[in-house]
This record gives sequence, C-alpha cells and structure tokens, in this order.
Amino acid sequence: MSARSVSIMIVVALMMALHFTLRPVLDWRAGVDFLTIAVLVVAVRVRPGVAALVGFAVGIVADALAPESFGAGALAMTIVGFAASRLKAAFFADNVLINAVFVFVGKVAFDLIFIVAERRLGGSGLAWQLLLWTPLSAVLTALVGLFVMSVVRPTLERRRG
Repeated sequence: MSARSVSIMIVVALMMALHFTLRPVLDWRAGVDFLTIAVLVVAVRVRPGVAALVGFAVGIVADALAPESFGAGALAMTIVGFAASRLKAAFFADNVLINAVFVFVGKVAFDLIFIVAERRLGGSGLAWQLLLWTPLSAVLTALVGLFVMSVVRPTLERRRG
C-alpha cells in the first residue's frame, strides 16, 4: 500500500470521526456533511468504480445509524462518488471557486438523492428542506471542504512519484 493511499485513508477516517463526533455536538439543522467531503476527496483521486465503492461503504456506515432510511445514504453516496470521479477532469482544478462549486453541487446532489430515496418528507417539509436547509448545509460543507482540500492537496501531491 502506497503512502498516498494511507494518507487518503487517514483523511477519510478523520472526516468520518468528525461526522460522528463534532456534527452531533453542534446539532445544526444545516450542518457540515463531513462524509460527503470524505467521498469527494477520495473521488477526485481514484477511478469511478473505486469512488463508487468508497461512497457505498461510507453510505452504509452512515445508514447503520438510521435504520428507518437504510440504503438511502448508500445509494446517494455511491452515485455522488461515481459522478464526482467521472467529472473530476472537467471540474476539479486549482481554482478555489471551482472547488467550492464542486463540493456544493456534490452535497446538493447527495441531499436530493437521499431525501427522494428515503421518502420521509413531503409537501412543504420537502420544499423547505430542498430550498432552504440543503443549500445552507451545502454552503457550510463547501467552506469546510475547501479548507480540507487545501490542507490535504499539498500532503498528497508531495508524496506522489
């Protein structure tokens, strides 16, 4: 196993730890989704099939804590991981604005797929979630994602080669 792979696994483990420790403490309606950040960090560095597998695994871990919607997170993370990996060449560059949009769209896509798949919300609750809480959460996730990617990128690039 290469040093780069170990670094990526450490980042994913750290994001998962933050998701299950810091996020519940903050208890925000529009909280940061550290799992989406973890999947996107991996997706831009691996092939689509591997990104989908990582997304599925991360989604299953998240779904284990929500049995009423088991499978919705795995489905959403799998699709987001696969799509992000496929689109990385077109959208993932050193431009900060493009990276922010990349994370924002990844979080919005996850929420949209997750909410539709779990079929818990309807009517005005669904509208509020998709029009207010999802965009707010995506903005916060994009800001934290930019920070994480700026910290991770030099570490992973230095170990290449």
